[in-house]
Amino acid sequence: MSERLQKLIANAGYGSRRWAERLIEQGRVTLNNHDVKLGDKAVLNDKIRIDGKLIDLKRYAETETKVLILNKQAGYICSTKDTEGRKSVFDLLPENNRWVMVGRLDLNTSGLLLFTNNGDLASKLMHPSAEIDREYSVRVLGKVKKEHIKKLTNGVELEDGFAKFHKVTQGGGEGANRWYRVVVREGRKREVRRLWEFFNFKVSRLIRTRFGDIRLPDKLRSNQFEYLKPKQVQTLLNSVNLKD
Repeated sequence: MSERLQKLIANAGYGSRRWAERLIEQGRVTLNNHDVKLGDKAVLNDKIRIDGKLIDLKRYAETETKVLILNKQAGYICSTKDTEGRKSVFDLLPENNRWVMVGRLDLNTSGLLLFTNNGDLASKLMHPSAEIDREYSVRVLGKVKKEHIKKLTNGVELEDGFAKFHKVTQGGGEGANRWYRVVVREGRKREVRRLWEFFNFKVSRLIRTRFGDIRLPDKLRSNQFEYLKPKQVQTLLNSVNLKD
């Protein structure tokens, strides 16, 4: 059965469907040596090339959607290449799949990272319209008052637009350093840190503990991973109206 080109490319694990759509619009994709446009369809036996390089549409054709959770250690980067030679989270993953990361964590943030072999699932989970909770434990240096919490949950204007915490609860601590649990529903760069920094508070620790209904397992050690159970994977697929 024929499928749209962007879906075939995403299912083969080369990237998200939206990424593939951009490549098609840029004229970087060919089908059986012919130019293509959005809406064109193909089958697994067709020859699709990206930037002239033939891709393998069948490599994951029979593979079910897999998702794994990694407990990232601070100091690891969330990209495959780095000019400074820093360690990458991708070095910690099994090599039997082409893994797509669901969102990012900055260098000094630790905790939950999701990876999947389904590029379409990753794209939909990261899209702002999904409004998926991302929960963090954050240690803040400074005297946080009730009015600060109120303003942070009502929202403030950052340099890239309006942002807010959807929930803030105290997490303990003594003295100048206090822990809080916060929830955001966007994956904007350094959003949690920048919200606190808006009121001149310093974030000394930041750990992502939950993405949607998926929580960081207590027994999962730093830089270790585990696969989600099929029921958990199906819940993720259902949450963005996808079928395995």
